[in-house]
Amino acid sequence: MVRNVYDDRIDGVLQRVFGEDDGPLYVADASASVVSAVVDALSASEETPEIRLLADENAFKTVFEDFLVASEAADHVASGRLTLHVAADPDATPTVIANGCVTSLVDAGTRVGGLRSDEADLVEAARATVEDRWERADEYSLRTPPMSSVREELEGDLGAGVQKDFSGMLDSLETARGDDDDLDEVTVSLLAAAKNEALLYDISRWGEDTGVASKATFSRTKSTLEDAGLIETEKVPIEVGRPRLRLTLSDERLRDAEPDQVAAAAQTVLN
Repeated sequence: MVRNVYDDRIDGVLQRVFGEDDGPLYVADASASVVSAVVDALSASEETPEIRLLADENAFKTVFEDFLVASEAADHVASGRLTLHVAADPDATPTVIANGCVTSLVDAGTRVGGLRSDEADLVEAARATVEDRWERADEYSLRTPPMSSVREELEGDLGAGVQKDFSGMLDSLETARGDDDDLDEVTVSLLAAAKNEALLYDISRWGEDTGVASKATFSRTKSTLEDAGLIETEKVPIEVGRPRLRLTLSDERLRDAEPDQVAAAAQTVLN
């Protein structure tokens, strides 16, 4: 008989459940918090099996507004460890269906429980039902590029310094949604470029090529950062065409600061 699983966090419960099965495992009717926890659980261990995640479209959209979570999820999708389908008829209770066990997730705020059963008829019925729902569901299109590709191409296009500062700033953030309390990936990449005195043309071309954002979005965000007094631009003549713009940080004290200090200063100014 399987035992119930308890932890302080949803991803803690999921890590233990995922580690007991060869997969593929279904996580059905996932809430936004469960979607995020699945990504965290996959990131915490390379030993987890393939996870087939079935959730309401709004749950996916809510979670993947955060570039940090979305880009991690994109890495798992690219590696084949995670597949996303949109639930057409979501239920209220998130459930993990493995080969020999069904686990219902109960989030009580300060404590999370995985209430489990290995009763053969129940497991067989639950798996048959979720497999049918999975086959009828549409795949969710995650448009965010994988974080590994973003960092690799950034280093290749603009150098190790920009990539290191970009990663350092992102790592210092809890989320990267670009709302009133957060920086987003475009702002962070422009700040990293400015700290290394890179060209706007180069960072925006990288952003468009990788799928981070369009050149127009980079241009608008650059103007916002200029208006806020965070960055400055200077014209760099080229042989043919209009001069290009070199980005620099306006505050000289930040030019030698650690990436997390630059991010914190930008958050303070922008908020």
